[in-house]
Amino acid sequence: MKLLAGSLMIISSLNISLLVLLACFSTLLLTYLVKKLASRYRIVNEPSERGLHSTSTPRAGGLAIIIVWYIGITFFYIKGVIDDNLYPALMSGAILAVVGLVDDIVEVKPITRLIIQFIVVILAFYFLGGLRKPITFGIDILTVPFIVYPIAIVGMVWFVNLYNFMDGADGFASLETIVAGIVLYVFTGSLELLLLVSAALGFLYWNWPKAKIFMGDVGSTQIGFILVVLGIHYHNTLDFSIFNWMMILSPFWFDATLTLYRRWRNKEQLSQPHRKHAYQRFVLAGNSHQKLDLALLAVNGIIFLLILVYREWDILKIPVYILTLIFLYILVRKIDKLYPFNNKK
Repeated sequence: MKLLAGSLMIISSLNISLLVLLACFSTLLLTYLVKKLASRYRIVNEPSERGLHSTSTPRAGGLAIIIVWYIGITFFYIKGVIDDNLYPALMSGAILAVVGLVDDIVEVKPITRLIIQFIVVILAFYFLGGLRKPITFGIDILTVPFIVYPIAIVGMVWFVNLYNFMDGADGFASLETIVAGIVLYVFTGSLELLLLVSAALGFLYWNWPKAKIFMGDVGSTQIGFILVVLGIHYHNTLDFSIFNWMMILSPFWFDATLTLYRRWRNKEQLSQPHRKHAYQRFVLAGNSHQKLDLALLAVNGIIFLLILVYREWDILKIPVYILTLIFLYILVRKIDKLYPFNNKK
C-alpha cells in the first residue's frame, strides 16, 4: 500500500510538472506569435509623456496568457478538478477578454467598458454565491448582505481597473501575478493557481526589462478579474481569508487607491492619463524597471511574512493588517522624497 501510495504521488507530481511546463511553454510560444502580429498590424504603445517608455512596443501580449488560461480551466472542469461554481464565475471573464482585446486594437469608450465590467462582475459574483460573512472585528454593519454585496461588487470592478493602471512598467504586473499566485497556491493547493503562475511565467520572458511586448488591456483587466474572483472563492471556501488576499495584493491596490485619492484631493481630472503612481515615480526618480521589479519582490516577501503572523495569532490580526498599510504608506512617502507627487516633469 505504501508503495502504491508513493507511486500515485510520483505520478501526480509528474502530471503537475507537465502542466506547469506545458502552460509555460504554450504561453511563451503564443506571446511570440502575438508580438509578431501586433508589430505587423501596428498594435503598439507609442512613447508619450504619460508613459515610462521611450520606444514603440507591441501590446496585447496578455492574449497569450488568456488563451492558455481558458483552455486550462476548461480542461480542469472536464476532469472534475475545479469547483462547479468557480468555473462559470471565471468563464464570465471571457467577455472582458474580448472587450480588452478590442480596446487594445481600436479603443472602447470608458463608459462602455465600465458598464460591461459591472455586468461581468455581477454575473461572476452570482456564480460564486455572493461573499461569505467576513471577520468584521465586531463591526456588525459589515455582515448585512445588501450593504456588503454592493461594496464587494464595486471593489471587484475597481480591482479589475487598478490592475490595468498598475501595468505600466516592464514585468511589473506579470510579476505580481506570479507572486500572488504562488502565495495563494501555498495556502490552497489549487491547480488553477499553478496554471495562472505558469502562463504568467511564459509571458514574463517577453515582458521582463527591457520589455519586448506589453500585456495590454486584454491581459491586465482579465488578470485583475481572475485574481479577485479567486480571492472571493477561496474566502468562501475558508481556504484563504479575503483580508489575507488583500494583504498579498496590497502593493497594487494601495498604490492605485492612494494615488486616486491624492489626485481627487488636488482636484485633478481623474480620467486624464498621468504618471503619479508610486511605482511610476520610482522609475522617474532614476531607478530601472528591473530594480522596481526586485523591490516588488522584496515588499511581497515582507508582506508574506506578515500574513504568516496574521494567520497564526488571532490577537495580532488587526495590528498586523494595520502594520501592512503603514509599511506601504511609509514606502510611498519615501518615493515622494525621491520624486514628489506634484512634480510637473
